[in-house]
Amino acid sequence: MNINIKVYLHAKETNFLQSGSFPIVPSDYRKDPDWTAANTAYEWIQQIKINFAASKDFRIDQVVYNDDIDITELVKKVKPIL
Repeated sequence: MNINIKVYLHAKETNFLQSGSFPIVPSDYRKDPDWTAANTAYEWIQQIKINFAASKDFRIDQVVYNDDIDITELVKKVKPIL
């Protein structure tokens, strides 16, 4: 099973969008779809930050999955973005 995630980020004085489709464990998704999506998004945002050598002004503006489910605040609660 896959979910579609869009992340709206800010780094180096620029806003940008990244989107992708990610595999998730169906049983985890059935138990708590938003938290499962938030964890998946968090891990991906960490990779984006590393790959783009994000600056000190790096921030998450919005995270949505499956087109319209906003999980921005949940993603921020997973762990602090390092």
